[in-house]
Amino acid sequence: MVSADGGKSWGEAALQEPILPKAFTRFRMPWRWNGGPAVLQSRAWDEGGNVQPTRTEIIAHRGQTSKPPSVLAFPSQHFNGITSWSVDNKGEVKHVYA
Repeated sequence: MVSADGGKSWGEAALQEPILPKAFTRFRMPWRWNGGPAVLQSRAWDEGGNVQPTRTEIIAHRGQTSKPPSVLAFPSQHFNGITSWSVDNKGEVKHVYA
């Protein structure tokens, strides 16, 4: 699933071959940028129905250290949450927490 509004709405993406278990899979989804700011996200489901958690869900479950927010702020644990990218009105893309 892919969102262009920070997770408020989601659309189904087309998966690209090869689609293998326990492997990254490329995907596509047409999106027409209107020139305004947007937050792009993708969210995966596995064959068991497990859904990729949001950063907020991970923090609620595992807690957060006192370090500045970063994917490294979860000591001894793999961060598998949704990654978000902002697109500003100039078209510049940056990693963000949404």
